[in-house]
Amino acid sequence: MTIAASDARIAGVQTYPRRAAVISWIFFDWAAQPYFTLITTFVFSPYFATHVAKDPASGQALWGFATAAAGLVIALLSPVLGAIADASGRRKPWIAAFGALLVIGSSLMWFGKPGDPSVIPALLLAYGIATIGVEFATVFNNAMMPSLVPPDKIGRLSGTGWATGYVGGIICLILVLGFLAANPDTGRTLFGFAPLFGLDPVSHQGDRITGPLTAVWFMIFVTPMFLLTPDYPAKLPVRESLRAGLTELKETLAELPQRKSLAAFLLANMVYTDGLISLFAFGGIYAAGTFGWHTIQIGTFGIMLAVAGTIGAWLGGKLDDSLGPKRVIAGSALILLSSVVAILLVDRDSILFVKVAPPVPGGALFSGAAERAYLLLGCLIGMAGGPLQAAARTLLVRLAPKDRITQYFGLFALTGKVTSFVGPLLIGAITAVTASQKAGMAVLVVFFVAGLALLSRVKE
Repeated sequence: MTIAASDARIAGVQTYPRRAAVISWIFFDWAAQPYFTLITTFVFSPYFATHVAKDPASGQALWGFATAAAGLVIALLSPVLGAIADASGRRKPWIAAFGALLVIGSSLMWFGKPGDPSVIPALLLAYGIATIGVEFATVFNNAMMPSLVPPDKIGRLSGTGWATGYVGGIICLILVLGFLAANPDTGRTLFGFAPLFGLDPVSHQGDRITGPLTAVWFMIFVTPMFLLTPDYPAKLPVRESLRAGLTELKETLAELPQRKSLAAFLLANMVYTDGLISLFAFGGIYAAGTFGWHTIQIGTFGIMLAVAGTIGAWLGGKLDDSLGPKRVIAGSALILLSSVVAILLVDRDSILFVKVAPPVPGGALFSGAAERAYLLLGCLIGMAGGPLQAAARTLLVRLAPKDRITQYFGLFALTGKVTSFVGPLLIGAITAVTASQKAGMAVLVVFFVAGLALLSRVKE
């Protein structure tokens, strides 16, 4: 520590780490985002629904039930673990432990062979383990934000993190589509190459390799955060932290009704996050079932969406600091609501009830008018999704007590997950009952409308 920094700390002035520590923290988003890009949205989940499950509708239902189960575990444990971490002081050991679950679960997805129903239970279990790992690791990483930059730069830090994560997701998608995943009919990747490492297109090894790739990517790029970003100092041993953390959690829950804006925000976050998670989780599956897209089409769509998300998150971070996070969240939620309604009115051969020519089999990429409309709506969703999530964690930092920030990020994760099983569960159940993907997706409208209504009661 420099003499000036030491004098500032003695004087009670908040000091912040050097730039390298902040950049290393930002790289957590870069390290973790490929899990959401490759596994939950654009490559593995559509592959599971169309090639592992017996049909896209049942695949969407099974994936929804697995997502719901993981969300329930996260919902129950997030505030408890956050309270314990606040009492113990440390964040990195928790990130390391849950990062290991992400690595293990992702790696096991390689064994999800097509047309083999016997692997489905184990595959969904691996997906649940990895999801729990990445979500909990994110909780503790988010809680480090207040110690990295001054309050007036929190929005930019959060937005930059999301934008950087999207860039990481884009690069991973390009690697998969351009060099690893090939069309089973042609045996060639999007760039016209034979798959690297002799990956077999017929057994979809290019789709399955996304699991191990996600694991290796995370291990490499999370390392700078462990090496260069300072952790909070240790306070209490684990056993004492457990007792103190649970006591503090009980006190926090008791006083939450008096913090009306914070309580309203957590409720709003609970609802609109459920809608957003479900939208991202099922967007690729929905496109696969509606348009018959395969990995290359869905992955290309994912790259376009991620580019839009990068721009949106970066712009959202600037708007966050200038307009305030609440306005950014509200605007983003309105765009998402409008996009979902429009998606429900786009079908293979119609747009807003107007008949259009369906895609030509074997034709150019996204040759159908309905496909291009879906691409446009997907880009709008990407541009709105990043700012909404980045501004949400900024708003929490502004509303929550600083000495219990991880605990409140645990509650933040709780509200983001306590009903996160409801969205996928409803989508899965409605899809299963009606055998209609469109009917299942329609439930998302309710989540965004209700989230906006609750957000209107929040005062920054």
